[in-house]
Amino acid sequence: MKSYNYKIALEEKTEAEADAKVEALTVLAKKLSTKELTKLAHVVKTDPAKTALAKQYLGV
Repeated sequence: MKSYNYKIALEEKTEAEADAKVEALTVLAKKLSTKELTKLAHVVKTDPAKTALAKQYLGV
């Protein structure tokens, strides 16, 4: 596989929070297929009830 690099900007309170988000996004990108990640993003964007349920399950 080829490696691709992207430059992104996150607006967070601290650099540590931004770093944590980038690390979490990297894990998701590595562990989920394109189809799975796209579907997850769609659910988070369009279905607040499912998103709230997922957050409750995760304890956040």
